[in-house]
Amino acid sequence: MQHFPIFLAVAGRRIVLSGGGDAAMAKLRLLMKTEARLTVIAADPSPEIHRWASEGKLRLVRRAMQPGDAICAALFYAANEDDVEDARTAAIAHAEGALVNIVDNLADSQFITPAIVDRDPVTVAIGTEGAAPVLARAIKADIEARLPQSLGLLARIGKRFRHAVEVLPMGRKRRDYWADFYFNAGPKAFDDKGESGVIPALETLLDDHITATDTAGHVDLVGAGPGDPELLTLKARNALDKADVVIHDRLVTSEILELARREAVIIDAGKEGFGTSMAQEDIDALIVEHAQQGHHVVRLKAGDPTVFGRLDEELAALETADISYRIIPGITAASAAVAQIGQSLTKRHRNSAVRLITGHDTKGYADHDWKALAAPGEVAAIYMGKKSARFIQGRLLMHGADPATPVTIIENVSRANQRIIATTLAEMEPTMTNAALTGPAITFYGLAPRDAAAQSLKLREFA
Repeated sequence: MQHFPIFLAVAGRRIVLSGGGDAAMAKLRLLMKTEARLTVIAADPSPEIHRWASEGKLRLVRRAMQPGDAICAALFYAANEDDVEDARTAAIAHAEGALVNIVDNLADSQFITPAIVDRDPVTVAIGTEGAAPVLARAIKADIEARLPQSLGLLARIGKRFRHAVEVLPMGRKRRDYWADFYFNAGPKAFDDKGESGVIPALETLLDDHITATDTAGHVDLVGAGPGDPELLTLKARNALDKADVVIHDRLVTSEILELARREAVIIDAGKEGFGTSMAQEDIDALIVEHAQQGHHVVRLKAGDPTVFGRLDEELAALETADISYRIIPGITAASAAVAQIGQSLTKRHRNSAVRLITGHDTKGYADHDWKALAAPGEVAAIYMGKKSARFIQGRLLMHGADPATPVTIIENVSRANQRIIATTLAEMEPTMTNAALTGPAITFYGLAPRDAAAQSLKLREFA
């Protein structure tokens, strides 16, 4: 991020613009929405700028810009549509302490003006750092269509009413009140009776929320998917948007945690295979504790919480504490990873079933049906199998598996630093050790990347 987005207070402050043509007018139409004191300096201003000056919307100085013109200005726009004159006027403004924007010159500008959706005092600013103005306009059009024109009026009334709502405790109860107002009672009152009906609706709604019993806590057990935020479900996104507390495991990416409300408490309850970790009973107690405080808790787990996610222990703790919960599934690593190698988990005439195996704990492997898995055409997705790879390899070979059976390791599935490593059962180790895997990895036994599988088939046909 090269440009940090902020909203600058400009009420009563000077904004100076040099230029009198189309570029100047485009900026002025936006700037006149503010309460700033506008000064336009132009030797040959357009008739429209003359009219705005006569209407008192701005001060017009009919000459070229001179030293001293930008003193005490918060912002300066060079909109002369002439590179030499823009550079000259920008240098004056720089020297006099103003932040400078040169129209259509991103490299030499100190700030940029974003595309704006105006529902005063609700303002949505969209910027692409000059990379994609067409995209910014498309996003603006989409947001314009979604936000009703009455939103600004409701926000102004709500702002005047905020002191009255302080009788409600901070947190979920106060947030529920405002959500009820902006998305239910407020728009309905405005549609029924216009602006005069909004304040009475606010007062009635406040009485209802004051007398309402405290909201019970609730827990959403949410699958965060393999790491790519775009693979989150809509239900998962909505849960993060409402959460008071997010308790996540170590494999949840920072990009996904960024989607939680800024006010939410974020707690890392990471568990690491074969290493130090928070005990499961402590995680259970943490979830229950925050829910019993009336919070909306999101227990955020990488992948799908129903697949190797210790879900049953957490559900048992919630049921014992009589806390409501909801399970929101996510895309499990096997589904995301098999898509990355262009294969499917099952295929007619190859395998009608797939095994999901965890390599995290080898204690239960003694009773595993290794002979069945070693049969030709079988497929397995091995989760958390980095440190047990040699054990798994040995068991399969011992039970007659073909050493040439394809094995594919996918590290950091769906993330920017994803790696795909194709090998065979015979070379599964030392391949995994030599790969020096540092991120989460899933191993497919019986599947090769589609391009590698196609190449292997051609070689066999040629032979």
